[in-house]
Amino acid sequence: IRLALDAGLPDEGYRLVVAPEGVHLTGGDAAGLFWGAQTLRQLLGPDAFRRAPLPDRRWRLPLVRVEDAPRFRWRGLMLDVARHFMPKDGVLRYLDLMAAHKLNVLHFHLTDDQGWRVEITRHPKLTETGSWRSRTKYGHRASPLWEDKPHGGYYTQDDIREIVAYAAERHITVVPEIDVPGHSQAAIAAYPELGNTDVIDTGALSVWDTWGVSPNVLAPTEAVLRFYEGVFEELLELFPSEFVHIGGDECPKEQWRASATAQARIEELALANEDELQAWIIQHFDTWLTQRGRRLIGWDEILEGGLAKGAAVASWRGYAGGVAAARAGHDVVMCPEQQVYLDHRQAPGEDEPVPIGFVRTLEDVYRFEPVPAELTPDESGHVIGTQANVWTEVMENQGRVDYQVFPRLAAFAEVAWSALPAPADRDYAAFERRMAAHYRRLDALGVGYRPPAGPLPWQQRPGVLGRPIDGPPPNK
Repeated sequence: IRLALDAGLPDEGYRLVVAPEGVHLTGGDAAGLFWGAQTLRQLLGPDAFRRAPLPDRRWRLPLVRVEDAPRFRWRGLMLDVARHFMPKDGVLRYLDLMAAHKLNVLHFHLTDDQGWRVEITRHPKLTETGSWRSRTKYGHRASPLWEDKPHGGYYTQDDIREIVAYAAERHITVVPEIDVPGHSQAAIAAYPELGNTDVIDTGALSVWDTWGVSPNVLAPTEAVLRFYEGVFEELLELFPSEFVHIGGDECPKEQWRASATAQARIEELALANEDELQAWIIQHFDTWLTQRGRRLIGWDEILEGGLAKGAAVASWRGYAGGVAAARAGHDVVMCPEQQVYLDHRQAPGEDEPVPIGFVRTLEDVYRFEPVPAELTPDESGHVIGTQANVWTEVMENQGRVDYQVFPRLAAFAEVAWSALPAPADRDYAAFERRMAAHYRRLDALGVGYRPPAGPLPWQQRPGVLGRPIDGPPPNK
């Protein structure tokens, strides 16, 4: 096997030639060589995906020439480890699975109402208190069922360094997310002074044990801004990523409306309302990150107050946020919930475990198009990529995550990498034929995917309430 670099190839692109005299793999850069090696591994067959070689195996390769390069520079997976904690080894495993599918961004959702998952040395209670909850809702938030045992965990800073280094070896960038100003009850439970103390007794709050959106949000004070600046200072030392995600979604405003402190801040800043107060907080961290050579990215709600030029938007509430952001000159990562939220159910059958959201089949994901048709070519250039989101409220362990993510992540990975025809013109039958071989690779990798015929008995969750949404999803 001969390896070479050729600057004339695209970024992350490669050329793979298997000839009688040997294998020649040329990359446009180191990442291109790595992705080309993944293609070579696919050509070797399923056993090449095992952790150790099997004895007495003869390896055969077809004679081929492949020239390949990615369509998008952001090909991501968002992993929510706040709702249900995934131990470090599980995260490393998912980095391996991402690499095998040529995905290159892990969006690491580290904080939420239900848990704080990263060590911050200057604020130790964030993990001492904020990383554990006393019990957990089992199923959708309307379910009467509970897991009556503590749930939690967190990553030490050395764990994070290991995860980031392991990802970098696989040409994957880890983008951390610390959610502000909503989705913050775990932080407030650890440090009650972060909440709206003139409205409720924040000292009585604990880490939230159910799902949905907590009404307990951060107070818009200078002390809170300084606290989170300290959090981000430590994060920047751990994560070298260009982007830092600050959440910015689903921030209830009731406490701010009732808070004399919040209302005084609105008056002081000459803001019109509580929505502009949230925008002021986002703009503060936008400026703070820009001054330190980083770029802010947040969920599409952050568009509502105006952003600095370098800020980017993750469009989750359909396509509209991404369209607006691209037209305003902001970079966009498309992740519309009705298309690529992998917690959504994969079939309409009653045996689907904890059915959530719209039915999104393997074919539906394969026909997902990240770039909205209404964008001009110049505007489309701001769509830097796409990601699939894995929210883990109803995924309590690795088996549940595997079931929801695979095989759909394989379809998503092809969408993110390849310049496919228009959705209606894509050859799904050919994709299914290729998936027949890919299931054997997933078996070798030990992935507990959803079988094409439906869940296996141990994958079902009979009697656990979900929240299915009937009918086709909106295409907007």
